[in-house]
Amino acid sequence: MRPLFRMRRVLCLAVVANLAATPASAALPETIAAVKPSVVGIGTMLRTRSPAIVFVATGFAVGDGLSIITNAHALPDLDVAGMEALGIVVGRGDRFDFRPAAVAAVDREHDIAHLRLSGTPLPPLRLDTDDSAAEGQALAFTGFPLGMALGLTPVTHRAMLSAVTPVVLPSLSARRLDARAIAQLQRRPFPIFQLDGTAYPGNSGSPVYDPDSGVVHGVLNMTLLKAQKENGLSTPSGISYAIPARYVRQLLLQSPITK
Repeated sequence: MRPLFRMRRVLCLAVVANLAATPASAALPETIAAVKPSVVGIGTMLRTRSPAIVFVATGFAVGDGLSIITNAHALPDLDVAGMEALGIVVGRGDRFDFRPAAVAAVDREHDIAHLRLSGTPLPPLRLDTDDSAAEGQALAFTGFPLGMALGLTPVTHRAMLSAVTPVVLPSLSARRLDARAIAQLQRRPFPIFQLDGTAYPGNSGSPVYDPDSGVVHGVLNMTLLKAQKENGLSTPSGISYAIPARYVRQLLLQSPITK
């Protein structure tokens, strides 16, 4: 074999090897484009307030496109007397549209809520039906980390499933136990996803999905803070948690209106 031919052969083999080693996340740009139309803001509208629309969390469409999943802890107490309405916020940049939604079901234990829209369906995301998420798996989540502060622009972050761990985390001291943590200690622990990914205020309720297929494996739930809540934006810990999709499937089955 002549040297020049041998060199060309080696180069071809190297190119093939590099292509074979290309990570699956190379499809992420296409997946993000497919996921974004399904991701919405969760907020309230009160016409006598300024601003009339207030953002509270992220949500996403599933099922027939009229079902929206978000975190239960994000649902606000409404000013019923003032006719404040719960709903979704859609739009891009500084142009917002508000669509009212009704609470179809709430699972406080797993911190997820099912809202129901009327009218035109949104493109639904597919839920993981096999509980197939595994430690070390690459994931992504899309939501509104700053709410409407900089315009309603969906933002995507990469993550890795670092661990499947019980939801009850050990407290370093009794002073770190709040009412919610104490209530959880009295319940049976359930598995939750620990993510190596940075989330911010407003990301609660974001879909956590496979970068290739867009299949949703979980719902972003909370972020471990280094210090006070105010530090969540300036010094994020890079450790976040997500509720597995199995509990979303169970919640949807509790709602007879879901197709």
